Amino acid sequence: MTKTLLSIQKQIDKLQKEAASIREKEVGGVIERIKVAIGFYGLTAEDLFGNVPRAVSKRKSKTTTGTPVRAATGKKAKSKGVIKYRDEAGNAWTGNGMRPRWFKAALESGKTLDDLLVKS
Repeated sequence: MTKTLLSIQKQIDKLQKEAASIREKEVGGVIERIKVAIGFYGLTAEDLFGNVPRAVSKRKSKTTTGTPVRAATGKKAKSKGVIKYRDEAGNAWTGNGMRPRWFKAALESGKTLDDLLVKS
């Protein structure tokens, strides 16, 4: 049996819909596990995302202590590090780990590392 372009496109559409449905179910489970972990460890938005500007972060933290969360071992949580790079929108990066999207986009738009460097 010879496949036509139309029959292959129909198969692709069907598989994409099936993939989207499976992804939706999986994302729901992932979100639920994340919520449980956040509640268990008492994590805040700052713990997860760093220092997010108030205009961007609309959710309020449920914890009030402001102290680093201790792991089950009793050790103090790791420090977030010193911010080395920041843009006009308030995005910040310590310079450790993978470069964030905003940082890459700024460099692609013509900014230099010196332009983004936080001046002490």
